[in-house]
Amino acid sequence: MGSAYQFHSWRVFVIVCALPCVSSVVALTFMPESPRFLLEVGKHDEAWMILKLIHDTNMRARGQPEKVFTVNRIKTPKQIDELIEIESDTGTWYRRCFVRIRTELYGIWLTFMRCFNYPVRENTIKLTIVWFTLSFGYYGLSVWFPDVIKHLQSDEYALLIRKVQKERYANFSINFTMENQIHTGVEYDNGRFLGVKFKSVTFKDSVFKACTFEDVTSLNTYFKNCTFINTVFDNTDFESYKFIDSEFQNCSFFHNKTGCQITFDDDYSAYWIYFVNFLGTLAVLPGNIVSALLMDRIGRLTMLGGSMVLSGISCFFLWFGTSESMMIGMLCLYNGLTISAWNSLDVVTVELYPTDRRATGFGFLNALCKAAAVLGNLIFGSLVGITKAIPILLASTVLVCGGLVGLRLPDTRTQVLM
Repeated sequence: MGSAYQFHSWRVFVIVCALPCVSSVVALTFMPESPRFLLEVGKHDEAWMILKLIHDTNMRARGQPEKVFTVNRIKTPKQIDELIEIESDTGTWYRRCFVRIRTELYGIWLTFMRCFNYPVRENTIKLTIVWFTLSFGYYGLSVWFPDVIKHLQSDEYALLIRKVQKERYANFSINFTMENQIHTGVEYDNGRFLGVKFKSVTFKDSVFKACTFEDVTSLNTYFKNCTFINTVFDNTDFESYKFIDSEFQNCSFFHNKTGCQITFDDDYSAYWIYFVNFLGTLAVLPGNIVSALLMDRIGRLTMLGGSMVLSGISCFFLWFGTSESMMIGMLCLYNGLTISAWNSLDVVTVELYPTDRRATGFGFLNALCKAAAVLGNLIFGSLVGITKAIPILLASTVLVCGGLVGLRLPDTRTQVLM
């Protein structure tokens, strides 16, 4: 929907969205390769240079640029080619390719299973719970908030509906906007609708005789069980689905508009949804700043568990949210608290795994995060407009429980990476 509002062509919208991805790909070409990978492929000198670069950068940051980088021992991982034990003169190329892929997958599986072996097994289980609960609650409420705000808008909008019943209008001309109205059993005779914008207007059991609709646009406008006699539609966007069980007698359609004719001025609620999402995203900035300044001072676990517990507690205040402004305030508070938990969780996860299991463990937990996000979107999205109690209690429970489990993780603030 955003592309229809912002750009006349969806191709421009796709290109704009692709620019950050393309920039990231270009930036990756300037990043140094992983020293572990270089050791695996036998490029020891390049791995040593990258380790020296990391050492020198850290020492300069600590104010010790004169400290010399030394290597006492390097444990070289088994090279990839050593895992393939098929002679080139006896095996075909596709056989060697198959064995290589199978060996790689088997190696990945072994590394994955090592994440559940001593001494990291207990940490993996706890991290699984924390990642799942945080992702489930965060992404679930993220999709629930905008829809709830939109639902509140709809309720307020419905209270302001103007109803017109069993009236008769003849020899009239309308050139203004008609909004939030229901016309039932109304007869229009020899009327002209010129440049009219219909916004959320419904005509029921009405009759239009010798009327003209010219240069008309509409939004959420429908004609239900209406009769049109000798009526002309010129340059309108009335498509067939807007006429429900309606009858036409000697009517003409000329120059029907095609494509999206709606603007933000026509549908302010669409702009409001984007604005709410923008405010929620902007609230992440203070959370990032606070977590960056306090993570080393108060500890990763305190920030992780505290942020999740506070996020769960803040969900209870949603019960008292009866207006748009109050719900938006709760959204900003919730996002600001939760992002601190995300930052702490990323750091703790990296520091709890040794080098040979770090990438696999982090990748597994990220995949679990995406699955929990999808599940949260489905469950919370299905509860919009039904009840507020279940989403609030569900989000609060999982966040508080996940935060308490996170507090049971080992403290890694002074731990040396393995």
